[in-house]
Amino acid sequence: MNPQEIFVKSKQSIWKKWSIAFKVLPLVLAIALLKFIAHRYELEYMELNALFTSLVAGTIFLIGFLITGVLSDYKESEKIPSEITASLKTLFDDAYTIYKSKNSDTALKFIEFQKSFLNSLMDWFYKKERTHSLLNKISLMNDFFVELDKEGIQAAYIIRMKNEQNNIRKIILRIDTIRDTDFIGSAYAIVEAMGFLTGLGLIMIRIEPFYASLFLTLLVTFLITYMVFLIKDLDNPFDYNHNGESGTEISLKPIHDLELVLKEFKSL
Repeated sequence: MNPQEIFVKSKQSIWKKWSIAFKVLPLVLAIALLKFIAHRYELEYMELNALFTSLVAGTIFLIGFLITGVLSDYKESEKIPSEITASLKTLFDDAYTIYKSKNSDTALKFIEFQKSFLNSLMDWFYKKERTHSLLNKISLMNDFFVELDKEGIQAAYIIRMKNEQNNIRKIILRIDTIRDTDFIGSAYAIVEAMGFLTGLGLIMIRIEPFYASLFLTLLVTFLITYMVFLIKDLDNPFDYNHNGESGTEISLKPIHDLELVLKEFKSL
């Protein structure tokens, strides 16, 4: 790896780690400006009290509730690229075995079809192809299974390939559901409202000295806003068309590795 590639990879790693913080920064700076204005024109009418600290505690509790629910789904989603890659690789291995042992023209065509399907799958992840179109292509595998049956290929191979076809279909439908379903929209609404009220309260509360008040305001605002952005980002771990394979999106490395394997098939 040359120095330029190392620099690019390091830059991408830093952006992936701090991307949400950069998104939050403009809002935090806006809150800082409003705090200065409130202090300058003596608009800090409120005193710090137990009711306000209860509001902050309630906001943190709701954030904890949301992050717990979203993280469980996110950890489950992390397995999906590996699962779909395993099914696709099994289909390729079976087709390759049939091709080498029987010199089957249908098996060779099926391998070429898999290359095309993998391209369609990547387009679907980036929302360049619709779900029903991808599902139709999965169903097109049936034509190859019929031809393999006519060639006298062992039923065990075809049954195993049909099972993998079904697994791929189920995974595609699962991803589609995750992408189109938000985690408890009403919970998002209340935590955003409480976050807004907390920020407004911190701007209007008088704490001496002023710079301690400013630090507290920016710290609490940054933490609450960061967590809300993080939860929303985790809620859709397959949002590649907006963020690419960066931030909190699930890595598609297993699928990219399979693409390389299929491309190398020409030299086999």
